[in-house]
Amino acid sequence: MQTITLKVEGMSCGHCVNSVEGAVKQIGASGKVDLTAGSVTVQFDESKVSLDAIKEAIEEQGYDVAN
Repeated sequence: MQTITLKVEGMSCGHCVNSVEGAVKQIGASGKVDLTAGSVTVQFDESKVSLDAIKEAIEEQGYDVAN
């Protein structure tokens, strides 16, 4: 398992938290959003889910993942 924290721009409320965490979960990873920090910490099995897939899932919800 790998753990990474991504900076995510545009999150401001509980709906944002649910959207991001749900998108990450849907592709087989687990995520915990920190609204104050504007980030999400994701745990994933790199043999099953790629970092690019995680970023794409978050961006499809309308948020920007900073590099």
